[in-house]
Amino acid sequence: MVTAQTVRFILDGREVAVENVEPTLTVLEYLREVAGLTGTKEGCAEGDCGACTVVLGELVREGDSIEYRAINSCIRFLATLDGKEIVTVAALRGQDGSLHPVQRAMVDQHASQCGFCTPGFVMSLFALYLKNEAPTRSEVVEALSGNLCRCTGYRPIIDAGCQMASYPQPARWSRGVAVEPERVAALRRIDRSAQKQPSLKVDGFFAPRTLDEACDALAAAPDSLVLAGGTDVGLWVTKHLRDLPGIVYLGDVADAATIEALDAGLRIGAAVSIGIAWTALVERHPQLAEQARRFASPPIRNSATLCGNVANGSPIGDSMPALIALGAEVELRSGAGSSARTRRMPLEDFYLGYQKKDLKPGELVAAVIVPRQSAAVVLGSYKLSKRIDQDISAVCATFAVVVEGGKVISARLAFGGMAAVPARARHAEAALQRGGWSDASLDAAVAALNVDFQPLNDMRASEAYRLRTAGSLLRRFYLEHATAMPGAALRTHAALAAVSAAEVVR
Repeated sequence: MVTAQTVRFILDGREVAVENVEPTLTVLEYLREVAGLTGTKEGCAEGDCGACTVVLGELVREGDSIEYRAINSCIRFLATLDGKEIVTVAALRGQDGSLHPVQRAMVDQHASQCGFCTPGFVMSLFALYLKNEAPTRSEVVEALSGNLCRCTGYRPIIDAGCQMASYPQPARWSRGVAVEPERVAALRRIDRSAQKQPSLKVDGFFAPRTLDEACDALAAAPDSLVLAGGTDVGLWVTKHLRDLPGIVYLGDVADAATIEALDAGLRIGAAVSIGIAWTALVERHPQLAEQARRFASPPIRNSATLCGNVANGSPIGDSMPALIALGAEVELRSGAGSSARTRRMPLEDFYLGYQKKDLKPGELVAAVIVPRQSAAVVLGSYKLSKRIDQDISAVCATFAVVVEGGKVISARLAFGGMAAVPARARHAEAALQRGGWSDASLDAAVAALNVDFQPLNDMRASEAYRLRTAGSLLRRFYLEHATAMPGAALRTHAALAAVSAAEVVR
């Protein structure tokens, strides 16, 4: 009998029911140690290498199709799969033993070397195969940015991704799989809302389906951990070996998984993934496109949530500088029904210190509101890290400036990696507003960064490097947009050309 303690999901085409799941049992641990599906590998146990990649299927909101996307199984808790589908590399081969086009392409392109990373690459390409009939090389590279090959054999793997669509589609796992009625019906049978079953509640893990339920749970146990994507929390278990308090999981709260386009801007709910949220932001602000592409990897972006990134409050979280520069607010919620309370505050005021937020007991981050920007705002966003893809920032910055007649009407200069919290460079902003959009004012703003920040020295960068490059990013923004600012007092072309490459970080 199915109860509130039963976790049900579809695994490689068959329904699975697991009773009394350990709240922090990862999907990878279950696949390898319980289900015996050892094709899925453990490489790093922190979502970096992609060897554990599987494909997650979820009913779309209308319930008539399935969305499939790659995720890292090593940092995803099994209980979060309730009502969903998981596809592993073991399911791709046809019943007659024939290889799936993704696998066939990998073989024909000699794309497997030691083989350890191969299942993860196959599953990332499989997720792309289901969505894209003819991916370009750049789309293949993007899809594979979360997979590492220790043999450095990327070229044939990329070639396989470019060739996989040229093979005949198989009867199983064709690109039409997302609308196959039998798969949709299988997920509906285990969907708690469709079957009018109580929310999942196992010892130490509760998956409410409404914000009222979530807030009631937090009111009863204020020390509970609010879990959204879990891409950082997963590491607390796999790397830090921490014992977690009771978990309240927001991934099944349907109303929290929406983006509302309001007159005032975008309201992004607590369960909206990073990938979907950043896509919406880039649609309104194309200047954020590179930042969005370099934010972690596709499997991480498919699990992580924007509000989770905000609530986690890491000083090197890449979402916050962009959101702060755009003037975003955080919406906090507590209580349920007639006792529900909501308050909003500017995102930069939410952070009180390292890993300290202005969250009251029983309160959660319900949404982030990103206001509509004036057409006069000039926006730029930059990230410095040791490698281009899937790396933590040493310095991350987003600048939003309005200039009229050579005067800086407003300036929001937001940085990550420069302090214990993501923060605005208020002294630098003031220098720009005092001096106007000019060389001298820019120099004063760069110098003011030394007052705004006293960065730490760590493995990613020294204090001196961070200060120097933060100033260089601001200078780069100025040079890139100087001619677009009406009335600006600019250097001559020859003087601009003389700016050293060391000062303008690219």
